[in-house]
Amino acid sequence: MISLAELQRRIDAGDLSADAAIAQSLEATSAHEKSIGAFVCRGENPRAQSAGPLRGIAVGIKDIMDTADFPTEMGSPIYRGNRPRGDAAVVMMLKQAGATIIGKTTTTAFASVDPTATLNPHNHGHTPGGSSSGSAAAVAAGMISLALGTQTGGSVIRPASFCGVAAIKPSYRLLPTVGVKCYSWTLDTVGLFAAGVDDVARGLAAMTGRPELLLPPSIPTPRIGIVTQDFAGAPEASGGEALRIATRAAEKAGASVRALDLPEIFAEAWRAQPIVQEFEAHRALAWEYREHYAEMAPLLRAKLDESRNTPPVAYDEAIKTANRARQALEKLFDEVDVLLTLSAPGTAPRGLGSTGDARYNRLWTLMGVPCVNVPALIAEGGLPVGVQVIARYGADAEALMVARFVEQALARK
Repeated sequence: MISLAELQRRIDAGDLSADAAIAQSLEATSAHEKSIGAFVCRGENPRAQSAGPLRGIAVGIKDIMDTADFPTEMGSPIYRGNRPRGDAAVVMMLKQAGATIIGKTTTTAFASVDPTATLNPHNHGHTPGGSSSGSAAAVAAGMISLALGTQTGGSVIRPASFCGVAAIKPSYRLLPTVGVKCYSWTLDTVGLFAAGVDDVARGLAAMTGRPELLLPPSIPTPRIGIVTQDFAGAPEASGGEALRIATRAAEKAGASVRALDLPEIFAEAWRAQPIVQEFEAHRALAWEYREHYAEMAPLLRAKLDESRNTPPVAYDEAIKTANRARQALEKLFDEVDVLLTLSAPGTAPRGLGSTGDARYNRLWTLMGVPCVNVPALIAEGGLPVGVQVIARYGADAEALMVARFVEQALARK
């Protein structure tokens, strides 16, 4: 993989020009794209910018985000050839930080559940996950050093786990969703993929102009609460092993580690998340569902068919449940600095029939808290499995710091 941090160091030192850094990414993309299929479209001759912390950094943009320079087709024939007049806010944030957008990465239709043709770089017989399939795969295959995705259920953290890359789903609305196709306005969150936690932190800090997100030279020893989400069902063997390995590594590195039992309100919120998601999806995708029903992806169409009669009162109750759970989560963080839990049930499923299960992600998306995937294990078939570090709302810097602590602990294990 291409380290964003290493590219920045070399460019700042004058060892590598920004144009040469972009050329390296373009060469790697040309070498791997035919076998992976991470991109929907690419620029003909992208050039580096001359200034900004992300100059020389090639970035892929999930194809539900508006781009003036590329079509935005949202993984659906309904929007084939669609050319926005302007960039989404997050795309402009990248450009203003000096990044070079080299293309659009694959997405499931409207960031839902119908798989793309993108393959997992670690094992082509398995899915890279979704819905941010191309973004995770492009970083994992060493094509680009930074990519944008979105998460409504588990669409950043889960593909990051399956592809063995670092990723952050930041606090809700740290990154704006203006110009991003909406699925659920309560849940949709823009996130970042990169090779390692430091790379993710640098990308997010540069985009937002928040230097406090950069990792400090030394990281305080954290208090970590281990959460298994029993209400979401048992993990596969590889998922459970990844969490055990990460827990032991953190303890060995000096962290205070304890198991936490989540109160019942969190199980209620976990059950409420699909109600919120699909009720809002019916409003966000009302035009497509009514005017282009036959052209909608089959799994998404079936999901909308199933949830079309959800009454507003059920949605209102689900929102109230989420608010109660958020209050309970704030109290939980009085006991620990972060939570450590599963990023996915286990390794990426075989084949391209499914993008995997978001059952270990959807609660935290509903809570709006920052989540960082840390690769923890290489399982059978060369397939990675990650764990996620979760901090309280707004504590993105702390989530990144402890994720880096866990990443370093795993490297020493």
